[in-house]
Amino acid sequence: MLSRVAERLYWMARYIERAENIARMTEAFHLLALDMPRTETLSWRGLVAVSGLDAIFEEHYQREDERNCVKFLLADTYNPGSILSSLRAARENVRTTRDLVPTAAWEIVNELYIFARDNVDAAIGKRGRFEFLTSIVGRCQMLTGMLAGGMSHDAAYDFIRLGRNLERTDMATRQIDVGAIKLLSRKDTPEPYEGLLWTSVLRSQSGFQMYRQHVRRRITGPDVVRFLLQDLAFPRAVAHAINQSQIAISNLPRNATPLRYAMQARRHALDADVDKLIASDGLHDFMDQLQLDIAQLHGAIAGCWFPQAFDDKPTTVENVTPTA
Repeated sequence: MLSRVAERLYWMARYIERAENIARMTEAFHLLALDMPRTETLSWRGLVAVSGLDAIFEEHYQREDERNCVKFLLADTYNPGSILSSLRAARENVRTTRDLVPTAAWEIVNELYIFARDNVDAAIGKRGRFEFLTSIVGRCQMLTGMLAGGMSHDAAYDFIRLGRNLERTDMATRQIDVGAIKLLSRKDTPEPYEGLLWTSVLRSQSGFQMYRQHVRRRITGPDVVRFLLQDLAFPRAVAHAINQSQIAISNLPRNATPLRYAMQARRHALDADVDKLIASDGLHDFMDQLQLDIAQLHGAIAGCWFPQAFDDKPTTVENVTPTA
């Protein structure tokens, strides 16, 4: 497999997962805003903070109101992490790798991008937002399921699985770092609304029902953080996603360096004492370190398999020498 092809498959999976994550997060916050009483003010700017693109937002907007934040996350083409930008990039990556993925994959991604392009303006307002976001999540999941059930689980699929799970890990850590940290540090939140806020964090990761089934306790901050960070059975938990990334890496050639970073990130996630970190106000620093582990893992993946992806000379995954 050419290195540039492997990279496009990897990024296609990351862009699709990114679009789904942004849609899921916005949908959960939209529902939270409907459930909360009008006396409680919710800041949509927090969603921008989760995406890590505050500088771009501040460059283009002066007001941090709901419409501007939603438009930035869903429709703005100068935001590389918006749903529309992510789907456009995913479509281009699938278009150039159509010989390795099922024909249906190209059709789903192409139709998904066209749907988003034609309907995103309606989602900026409240009236059409829920239907649009639900459709984006459903179509992204359709693609993920189709690839899992209709594509050979070879090296090409391992790069797709690797990209998808690394993007899940990145979003989950951001949700905990930005969303959960703010909730844990709040001293003025009325007790009845605390559960609604943590429920929104769980719904952002599609984890509310699984939390209720497996944790079987009332929704509290430490339990939610522990579930999203360390639950090996939940697909969107950090530890599970890193574990799946590690499995995909182990199937690929010359994998020593990326595998070492994956094992390190997985160990850090599982060994964390959540109660102690929260009690000592060390959770934010821990999440920063975990995000650094993820960034190092991505760098190791790029250095090992994608270092010459856009050179004129073709490079194959099999003959790339890993770099530290």
